[in-house]
Amino acid sequence: MFNSTIRVWGVCLALLLAGQACTNLDEKTYDVIPTDQFGQTAAQQAALIGPLYSGLADYYGNSAGLNAVTDEQIVPTRGGDWKDGDNWKRLYQHTWDPTTDNGQFNGPWTWCYNNITSINQQLGSITDENVKAELRALRAFFHYKAMDMFGNVIIADQVGTSTPAQKTRTEVFNWIEKELLEVYPKLSSTVGGAYYGRFNKPVVNMILAKMYLNAQVYTGTARWADAVTRCDSIIMSGKFSLTADLLDNFKVQNQNSPEIILATPFDNSKRGGFNVHMATLHYKHQLTYNLPASPWNGYATVVEFYNSFTAQDLRKKMWIVGQQYDATGAPMDDDGIPMVITPEIPAFEMPAGPAGRLAGARSQKYEIQRNNTTNDMSNDFVIFRLGDVYLMRGEANFRLGRTANALADFNVIRKRAGVPDYTAAQLTLDEILAERGRELAWEYHRRQDLIRFGQFTKAWRFKPASEKYRELFPIPRDQISLNPNLKQNPGYN
Repeated sequence: MFNSTIRVWGVCLALLLAGQACTNLDEKTYDVIPTDQFGQTAAQQAALIGPLYSGLADYYGNSAGLNAVTDEQIVPTRGGDWKDGDNWKRLYQHTWDPTTDNGQFNGPWTWCYNNITSINQQLGSITDENVKAELRALRAFFHYKAMDMFGNVIIADQVGTSTPAQKTRTEVFNWIEKELLEVYPKLSSTVGGAYYGRFNKPVVNMILAKMYLNAQVYTGTARWADAVTRCDSIIMSGKFSLTADLLDNFKVQNQNSPEIILATPFDNSKRGGFNVHMATLHYKHQLTYNLPASPWNGYATVVEFYNSFTAQDLRKKMWIVGQQYDATGAPMDDDGIPMVITPEIPAFEMPAGPAGRLAGARSQKYEIQRNNTTNDMSNDFVIFRLGDVYLMRGEANFRLGRTANALADFNVIRKRAGVPDYTAAQLTLDEILAERGRELAWEYHRRQDLIRFGQFTKAWRFKPASEKYRELFPIPRDQISLNPNLKQNPGYN
């Protein structure tokens, strides 16, 4: 449109200079396709759905901070650093306030529903039924995340409804399940290549498996057998395999991992936003990895969580502890004190100084990109992977009384971790939760797991027991003011 306008005005100007008047300024365009005709070719459809998947990349940004409500991640105050009005402390201790902390929850809510709205706006332009099915699955995923975090939410399945009705969690669950089952036959079975990072049959099987595993929480009715069926579909497809080393899934160039079912791509120059290393590393780790800026020295793990890994557990390599070194191998110090990262955090609020700055094991589960030119890394963020499928199937089978089947699945994961197989006597619900924690640390499944196992409101280090209503986040006040049909979750009024 813009180029055509320039051409029209250019012709008129030439005629005017030649002594002729240009009186017809109607624009005739040659390079614009009407909206109702766009989206009929593969290239046009790719142009439509590409930006919709871009929103999925914000999964990391809308999960990392809220992981601070669990026992695997803590953001302590180090002097004045990370004080932030005590919002991290309120998250960790489950004392968040729907008014003071409105922004903390409004971000994830708008992430879900802004993406849902964008998908709805494009669905009408898509003529390919298979692509429509893919976008409906993506839309269902965002509803699933909203339901998981907030419970009674809205079903936004069409354009133009400004104040949609609030539905019960069970109603939303049933709608998501119906949507996914309806689109499933039209989805591709292809994994990798052009379907890397896109919704296909394995991704939908994974969402359904997650829903069925948590169905008792969501609806009051257990669906363990259905969870097993969906996990079977993924494992028996033969399209995925475990990597030799768990941490291979999180390398800087991890896009070819055979274990990844769904990841959202990042690139330090083309698609930024993945910066977990900046949030967790000590300030002076800039010298270790030759980073362009000093990290922020925030996220750490709780000492009990760190100690749940035995010395022989290969997964313990995901944590940074002990003496730290610069890029040349020389030991570093912090204000003259040897820079030794300690797992123990003596208090949630620590005074300024090396003791506070060095407290708490840091995460290197995602390989830290050395000699980087930006604060963003190029590791793709893993949303779903095969290791979790084995653990989900094992748990569901255990709850169904199929101990032998459960042992087989858990021991597949434990062999890779270099730890002894479980025996039937060792396999308990508490141990299953602990094993999920060790395998899936900082992959942002922990809140969901703690709730399912009835542990989310229990007391842990620096956190007293909390009320059951905290299992749901408050409906953001901003959204309630925009939509009078929304009612606040119980306990937050």
